[in-house]
Amino acid sequence: MEQVGYHKRDIMVDRVEDAKESQQDAQEEFTSALEALSALTNFDGGELESVYNNINDKYEDSEKAAQEVRDRIAAIEDVSDALFDEWQGELDLYTSAKLRRSSEQKLRETKASYKTMLSAMKRAEDKMTPVLNTLRDNTLYLKHNLNASAIGSLKGEFSSLEKDIQYAIKQMNAAIAESDKFLQQLNQK
Repeated sequence: MEQVGYHKRDIMVDRVEDAKESQQDAQEEFTSALEALSALTNFDGGELESVYNNINDKYEDSEKAAQEVRDRIAAIEDVSDALFDEWQGELDLYTSAKLRRSSEQKLRETKASYKTMLSAMKRAEDKMTPVLNTLRDNTLYLKHNLNASAIGSLKGEFSSLEKDIQYAIKQMNAAIAESDKFLQQLNQK
């Protein structure tokens, strides 16, 4: 995991920043999918298959973005476990009790901040799955029923999906804010 001149702490900072970017990308993809479905609810004739293809593309992009968020969170967990284990193990190497206590305190504070950030990320991640499921259901329904009555059926789902996406985005914003706080704290050390 560590490379010469590149410590676990630096790797963790990079991974948190990457996760933050992934969450921002996921927000954009979810918003884009919502806009595509919104356009569908206002559909007034024309080539329904091209509308379906656009919605399906947006769903697939949203799925990829959500998977990227999941992967980034897993990468953060991987490096944080190694970082905290190493830090804990090195506390015994101190000969100065004062410095050891100070390092132990910083470790506790960093772990607490990390747990808060990770919890926010996990909450945002958990909100993505139901939204993706609804997007997939609507996309499949439209695919199997490429006609005007299918659009009418999806209009009822749209307002619920819109609320779900807005809530997921709110959770992602909270996770991004926690990431920023964690990075700020980590960079002060």
